[in-house]
Amino acid sequence: MTIPKSLYETVRQGAQFRCEYCHYPELLSSAPLSIDHIQPQSLGGSNDRNNLALACRRCNERRYNFTTGVDPETGEEVPLFNPRQQIWSDHFLWSADALKIIGITPSGRATCNRLDLNDERREEPFIQNARQQWIAAQLHPPTDDPRQ
Repeated sequence: MTIPKSLYETVRQGAQFRCEYCHYPELLSSAPLSIDHIQPQSLGGSNDRNNLALACRRCNERRYNFTTGVDPETGEEVPLFNPRQQIWSDHFLWSADALKIIGITPSGRATCNRLDLNDERREEPFIQNARQQWIAAQLHPPTDDPRQ
């Protein structure tokens, strides 16, 4: 089922044109960010606004149809961060240099791990390199989001 353009625009505006997981700014993309189904359609999720989040391609592909992840601190499986029910700053913070997202709750840590928000499983931390460029361009870290 296709998401109506008006609903897509509502999701984009509500997210302030940033990925709701890693806060990648859409203005840096050559295409609009995509819609992520928080409860995946393959698991019965709907196109209801409360089930939709704006996501960059990177986060959307890594999230896939997962709804849980392992908290690396406790080893327990916990729900992933839900941007419709949770506030980003309650679960994450930026490192002092703003290059890494740090999970501060079980859900935050599991989401960082599942979505590999800092490219820690890669030899080259591409996302951290990109964030360094965003800082230089004064586009990062986001400071105008009232949800943080």
